[in-house]
Amino acid sequence: MGSGNFDHILKSNVSELIAQQCKSTPDKTAVISNGESHSYAAVDRRISEICNAISARGAAPGDLIGICVGRSFDMVAAVIAIIRCGCAFVPLDPEFPVARLRHMLEDSDLDLVLADERGAAILGPEKPAILELGAISGDEQYSAAPAVAQNDLAYIIYTSGSTGKPKGVCVEHSNLTNFLFGMAVQNLVRPGETLLAVTTLSFDIAGLELFLPLVMGGAIVIASDEETYDGERLKEFIEQYSVDVMQATPSTWRLLIEAGWRGRNRFRALCGGEKMPEDVAGTLAEGCDEVWNLYGPTETTIWSMCYRVMPGDASIPIGKPIANTDIYILDKAGRETPVGIPGEIYIGGAGVARGYLNNIELTSERFILDPVKGGEARIYRTGDMGRQLPNGNFEYRGRIDDQVKIRGYRVELGDIESAISRHRAVNQSVCKIEEISASDQRIVAFCRVVDGENLNTEDLRDFLTSVLPGFMIPQHFVPVDAFPLTPNGKIDRRALPDFELENIGGGEFVPPDTTEERAVLDAAKSIFDLDEISASANFFEMGGHSLLAMRLLSLLRASICENLTIRAIFEASDFRDLAAQTVAINNAHSQDREELVI
Repeated sequence: MGSGNFDHILKSNVSELIAQQCKSTPDKTAVISNGESHSYAAVDRRISEICNAISARGAAPGDLIGICVGRSFDMVAAVIAIIRCGCAFVPLDPEFPVARLRHMLEDSDLDLVLADERGAAILGPEKPAILELGAISGDEQYSAAPAVAQNDLAYIIYTSGSTGKPKGVCVEHSNLTNFLFGMAVQNLVRPGETLLAVTTLSFDIAGLELFLPLVMGGAIVIASDEETYDGERLKEFIEQYSVDVMQATPSTWRLLIEAGWRGRNRFRALCGGEKMPEDVAGTLAEGCDEVWNLYGPTETTIWSMCYRVMPGDASIPIGKPIANTDIYILDKAGRETPVGIPGEIYIGGAGVARGYLNNIELTSERFILDPVKGGEARIYRTGDMGRQLPNGNFEYRGRIDDQVKIRGYRVELGDIESAISRHRAVNQSVCKIEEISASDQRIVAFCRVVDGENLNTEDLRDFLTSVLPGFMIPQHFVPVDAFPLTPNGKIDRRALPDFELENIGGGEFVPPDTTEERAVLDAAKSIFDLDEISASANFFEMGGHSLLAMRLLSLLRASICENLTIRAIFEASDFRDLAAQTVAINNAHSQDREELVI
């Protein structure tokens, strides 16, 4: 399909494009959430209701409006309503600690936040004002939509910052519409297709899931927060709703694969957020019609390059630039490197964002004038190393700094280290990523402890839970007397000791007492690859994370509790508690069946 078919995307904004689709196909299904289908007409009505409520609160075009909502139909409508009012949305993930959300609120100086009941409770009565979506109703059409300029802000996404405070990336409407245009031209989402949405709103790649299908007259299936960690449930969704396309990180694709999913006819798998493992690429390429590897930082608007993965590919490049995007590989002097020679990846073109909110110094450091094109054009310095291959594709070759990817999330290790060092027992910390296996990457924190203090990992983990998102909390803490240094006196991360997977079985050994406890421990020993685990051990203190939790869930569903949920694993205090929860769940479902028979 030629680019001319989608030129109208570049001439409008996402709200107008979706409004046009609502008028064109009012009765067609647009959003499926919590088992309910919502037509384009219903989407348009809900957007109007929310727009009227926003206007009644005195919001003006150009204002920043927060959104703290769980994954739902209202999440989709609220984001579009904010844009239709001429405002920019700021995602506030309800899964984030309150302290981190408070920093984002203060940095963005929000006066208004759209929230569901849970989000309102998390943010509390302090400034800013909360507009609860559950209290909004009415049938009056919103007709006061202001004109939106291409250089107006569409959204601000906060990403991890090396100073310990997240930084807001300001994305304009021209950046967003060019991205949607580029994806449409590449046929990554086609007219009328159904997409399964699994990405949190605080991760910028959610923009593809929430906007592009509606712009193209398709449908979005919204997986709930808990369902996004459940490979079995995602597999069911794909079949139940005849899903055509899904975008996910390699970690989520691995969840599906480990749940037994091997692809589907006429299915397109979009993969990005972290380096694509060859085993995941191979499995998807064998079972799906199309598999795409996607690359791009938040600062250049979601994805900037793409590559179609083919069965048998020996390596997986990050591809070629999307429409209206320039890719440069520059050396330390800012000169283009020859083909095949590594350098730093710089990205230019229509996707380059405005910069960082309230941070002129960092903006000028990372967003620089284009040394190739000259003039006022800007390029973004990614911090990624790469090279161009003879066939024109680009290859990713790691980072030049301490930024890492954790299950798709971009994380500055300095952000974690700063949080750990604020604990009363820690003088200084240094973190590294330990790759236990291709599907099991863990954060290990080496901590220099304050004299006279003991490193209580349970207390430290509780402290970090109050200031960091779950995916940023280290799985292991290792006390050290000193850190290795380079000749110029800097910490030598490469010389940090290797982490040994030993003595993590739960301290003093407590044997299992029941059949359920033995089953839980057998499953835990399998995923941690250990000979013995104490029944008193805690899953997360042993190094567990969301991916390992999903593997544990699959094993326990198959062995002792087919109705077990991922939440039960997250909330269990130890393996004995988890075993007791399986008994309670089985008893509850047995009683339900007996009542049905009666």
